[in-house]
Amino acid sequence: MTNRLAEAKSLYLRKHAENPIDWWPWCDEALATARAQNKPIFLSIGYSSCHWCTVMEGEAFSDIAIADYMNANYLPIKVDREERPDLDSIYMQALQMMSGQGGWPLNIFLSPEDLVPFYAGTYFPVDPRYGRPGFLQVLQTLRRYYDTEKENLQQRKALIIESLLTSAVLEDGTTTELEDHELLRQGWETSTSIITPSQSGNSFPMIPYTELALRGTRFNFESRYDGNQVCTQRGLDLALGGIYDHVGGGFHRYTVDPTWTVPHFEKMLYDNGQIVEYLASLWSTGIQEPVFERAVAGTVQWLKREMTAPEGYFYAAQDADSFTESTAVEPEEGAFYVWSYSELQQLLTPEELRELEQFTVTPNGNFEGRNVLQRRYSGQVSATLETALSKLFTARYGVSSESLETFPPARNNQEAKTTNWPGRIPSVTDTKMIVAWNSLMISGLARAAGVFQQPLYLELAARAANFILENQFVDGRFQRLNYQGEPTVLAQSEDYAFFIKALLDLQASSPEQKQWLEKAIAIQDEFNEFLWSVELGGYYNTSSNSSQDLIVRERSYADNATPSANGIAIANLVRLALLTDNLDYLDLAELGLKAFRSVMHRAPQGCPSLFTALDWYRNSTLIRSTSEQIKALIPKYLPVAVFAVTSDLPEGSVGLVCQGLKCLAPAESAEDLLQQVQESQVRA
Repeated sequence: MTNRLAEAKSLYLRKHAENPIDWWPWCDEALATARAQNKPIFLSIGYSSCHWCTVMEGEAFSDIAIADYMNANYLPIKVDREERPDLDSIYMQALQMMSGQGGWPLNIFLSPEDLVPFYAGTYFPVDPRYGRPGFLQVLQTLRRYYDTEKENLQQRKALIIESLLTSAVLEDGTTTELEDHELLRQGWETSTSIITPSQSGNSFPMIPYTELALRGTRFNFESRYDGNQVCTQRGLDLALGGIYDHVGGGFHRYTVDPTWTVPHFEKMLYDNGQIVEYLASLWSTGIQEPVFERAVAGTVQWLKREMTAPEGYFYAAQDADSFTESTAVEPEEGAFYVWSYSELQQLLTPEELRELEQFTVTPNGNFEGRNVLQRRYSGQVSATLETALSKLFTARYGVSSESLETFPPARNNQEAKTTNWPGRIPSVTDTKMIVAWNSLMISGLARAAGVFQQPLYLELAARAANFILENQFVDGRFQRLNYQGEPTVLAQSEDYAFFIKALLDLQASSPEQKQWLEKAIAIQDEFNEFLWSVELGGYYNTSSNSSQDLIVRERSYADNATPSANGIAIANLVRLALLTDNLDYLDLAELGLKAFRSVMHRAPQGCPSLFTALDWYRNSTLIRSTSEQIKALIPKYLPVAVFAVTSDLPEGSVGLVCQGLKCLAPAESAEDLLQQVQESQVRA
């Protein structure tokens, strides 16, 4: 017997369709039913490749006793955070207020009349363990509390909603140029300290922080941190570590240790797009470690082979878990990616195995008796080692890498188990198209195309961008998702901001192609019309006509695994002002920075992308030159530069450099042009 989620488009929701819990999707009917029956809402938010979401689905959400009590006493609602990041953001903030920590699955209890939360947690086991109460006990206790402690309940909710509303309305502020420079230094030092290698805990890419740390190195700030060393080490950790799939390409989400060895094995599109862009930028600064180029090339091959739809867009994610055989009841974490030592002995010659021991390969393994491949050293890969890795690719996929153009996705567990795969059974791929995540990948590809001079990268990026432009508008409004050709869900601020950035990045890699800028302008107009906050400045997460079911209307400024929408949006406005000479964009950028100035002072650890936007605002540089001169500049690290191709230059000059609202004397040689550009990048 299936529940309401059986017909959902979301893979994550459909994974819960066989649960005995009477799940509802988030909809007006569900909310009205909860109010009519006076049932508190149990809201559970997660995503398809979330390991602990999968564990809870197979345990607590499949338990008959829990389901019977849940169905009788609560209105249970399932939400895919990738469909509704606005809901996820609000209730994640509530969870952090109540527990001091966040994570998924996000399980939260709401009063039906106002949707204000009164209790929240993450993973709940069936029986008490890991220092956590059993889930049935939690449900029973909270239902008694809801029924008998009305005064305390109202007081608790009032504190929570007051905190949420206060956080949504920030004090604005203004600063002088000198204060701006010091503020930028503080933001840079904070981000650099955050990505400085640690001796404990998980290791996440944290690219918004890493990107700010890299761009700040050009200022030579006085600091106890060596920014160049920290940024280089982050690149090496990513490209050498077990977080990178050295056999098939692509990056996992994070590692569970501080040594970058054992990953949490899901692969998310948003991580891969950001990491590709970062490694390309690191290379462009002159830190040209061969492992960076190899990791980018391997990731693009994985993207092309496994994550690109025939229509040209990119899939969202691949699960951490996979089946070891078709008769297995449950998938195993990392099974598609790890190697027993005996397997390696069978597949490789003794010489190849010795070469493979450049990785952390041992008879005892480094992950549950098996081996995750982590390179010990940088440098070129030997021919023997390349042969060994190729043999492992063939063992995993059943076909050599040279012969495998595309590898079809397993769209669900049943498809994974019943398809006759030539190699191992792959992880399930979530094939939905998310505009924001595709945009991050487009930006990464566009930057890598310019740095490494790889036309294929630009071709993949352009195809994805054109798919979005041609398919993601319904009745003139931009849509966030696409399920097998069907666009749905109004775009949110991150979709607008990241896609506009992607279009501007495409234009930067091929400045003579004006269509990318024209499309960026059109989408920015829609973004301004529906999501700009006239009263407060900055952009709301959702438009006014699609936020009626939200208890607070947020303007996202905090970075997490992805950049903040407002940080990216403000930087976009500066770029558009330079490229169009329309100073209205610069006015909006100034208002946006003013709106978030207080949080930049108070909590620089939370908003690196706003500091990146401030860098753009203070140091932005427009370079007008010929196509030939600009082509030579594109591979260089010029993080606050935009390019405009023109042949209308003063006689005897090769280019014109403009700093914000003023232009320098015409450059008379390529060397002069480069010097002006580099000096302009640090003028403030």
